[in-house]
Amino acid sequence: MQVRLFFYRCLSFCSIYIRISMLKKWFITKNVFLAVRPFSALKDSFREGYTTQKLVKDIIAGLTVGVIAIPLSMALAIASGVPPQHGLYTAIVAGIIIALAGGSRFNISGPTAAFVVILYPVTQQFGLSGLLMATLLSGIILVIMALFRLGRLIEYIPLPVTLGFTCGIGITIGTLQIKDFFGLTIDKMPEHYIGKVQAIITALPTINWADAMVGIVTLLVLINWHKLRLPVPGHLPAVIIGTLLSLVLIHFGYHVASIGSAFEYTLPDGSTGHGIPSVLPQFALPWNIPNAQGEVIEWNFAIIQNILPAAFSMAVLGAIESLLCAVVLDNMTDTKHHSNNELLAQGLGNIAAPFLGGITATAAIARSAANVKAGGQSPIASIVHALLVLFALLFFAGALSYLPLSSMAALLLMVAWNMANVPQIIHLARRSGRNEIAVLTTCLVLTVIFDMVIAISVGVLLASLLFIRTIAEMTKSFEIAHPEDLDDVLVYRISGPLFFAAADNLFADLHEKTVHTDHEIRHIVLQCSAVTVLDAGGIHALTRFVQHMLPHQELYMCNMQFQPLRMIVKSNMLTEIQKINFSTDLKETYNKIRLVEAEDKKSEE
Repeated sequence: MQVRLFFYRCLSFCSIYIRISMLKKWFITKNVFLAVRPFSALKDSFREGYTTQKLVKDIIAGLTVGVIAIPLSMALAIASGVPPQHGLYTAIVAGIIIALAGGSRFNISGPTAAFVVILYPVTQQFGLSGLLMATLLSGIILVIMALFRLGRLIEYIPLPVTLGFTCGIGITIGTLQIKDFFGLTIDKMPEHYIGKVQAIITALPTINWADAMVGIVTLLVLINWHKLRLPVPGHLPAVIIGTLLSLVLIHFGYHVASIGSAFEYTLPDGSTGHGIPSVLPQFALPWNIPNAQGEVIEWNFAIIQNILPAAFSMAVLGAIESLLCAVVLDNMTDTKHHSNNELLAQGLGNIAAPFLGGITATAAIARSAANVKAGGQSPIASIVHALLVLFALLFFAGALSYLPLSSMAALLLMVAWNMANVPQIIHLARRSGRNEIAVLTTCLVLTVIFDMVIAISVGVLLASLLFIRTIAEMTKSFEIAHPEDLDDVLVYRISGPLFFAAADNLFADLHEKTVHTDHEIRHIVLQCSAVTVLDAGGIHALTRFVQHMLPHQELYMCNMQFQPLRMIVKSNMLTEIQKINFSTDLKETYNKIRLVEAEDKKSEE
């Protein structure tokens, strides 16, 4: 009995080993693992020679970006519905992991404004634990996208779609900041955009003029800081001025909401405090984190199924934003990023961050561009930026608690305006046609009213259909002259691709011209030198054209390019295709027609 049990176990182990070997062979055959090379950006930077001078530039750039990231990370966490320290955790953890494993030398990763419209509803429904679980799932999806080399597919999203959904996200983010910017009293923000607008309008009489004054001053400093032409970014000075103004107003008896007054925390030892805890991020399982009422979500397949669409949205948006950011930086620095490696790093960062309290992260275009302008040379700059955020968390948490919420809202209003990209939209509207404007408007409206995934899906589909219609309209037929000794010949030159959307109309038009003529047409010649593509739909339309020809008519096709000729050879089994006479050029075609007519005359005699 024991021998038989041992024998069965050996067979099962052999079966498992064979399956693993076959799976490994399949991955190697398909070059799945060869598609990604972790740490490629870091390796490329050191391979080219990393000098002390480059290290100094990276440190300066990292410190510059860190100054921007500290207030912005907290503001984005608040906008996502979680305490501000989780934004700092994200900048620290994801900023280091993604920089080390990534495929772009200059990307700075952390919380971004684009995610706010996705994260906030998840937080409202499932709390912090649900948000961290969605982030974890999005990281897994990003890793799968990288392994299956989907990084290049992002390039096929049209510009009007990208501008439309980013502008829609900017509008939504800007709308969400009105509450804190003016200190409005709203118990709970509705889920849908129209409800949010109605709630804000209803709450306008509750405006807190002290909050509004701090927000307006912060925003004015942000808008006008560049006029001073100082090397220091305007984010930190604007927030400092807003904080000082709020302290003055509080001294005179006015109420100004701040991070310290709005947020509380509880440490593992049971001690509580206001604002931000000055401790390192604590390791915790995302699915075991209790909500504000101290309850832990009982995770099951139904709940995971509910957060999966949000996780997919995070993954898609993270992929789009990080790769678009890498492309922008490539143009600024004349370098080349590795798209699949960057997706892998983004996935790893979003898998690791939730275990240390970090929310969803991706590459931030504004911070990454500031990194390049400040002289960043390698991923070391992103690591320095993350270490500065960690230093601020440990040693300046008390000071950060004084930051007014209205100043945080002012920061995000500026981010929302930059995301809306109004100048580029105006430029696109002036130089583009109605199709591009329709796609952009559709994506913008759908993003604001529904969500980004619906907007991108509908936008790409609409752009594809309009593109197909445009290409189909380019397919034309032109009658050309033929030799005078050939009276019963009709010669047409076909220009453009013969695919499903264009071929039916073109051959139907040709049929009308060849049948309804003043004189009898016996030979129909199609000159196809300008036909670049022929697909199955084109073959179908061609066979129908041959079927509807008159019994005495013959079809000639000449000057075929390689791809259309290859499709016709594949379809040679069709009876209609076998009836077509093929020639290399018009001269050979005319000679064939002359021979046919000569034989006909002999038979008549």
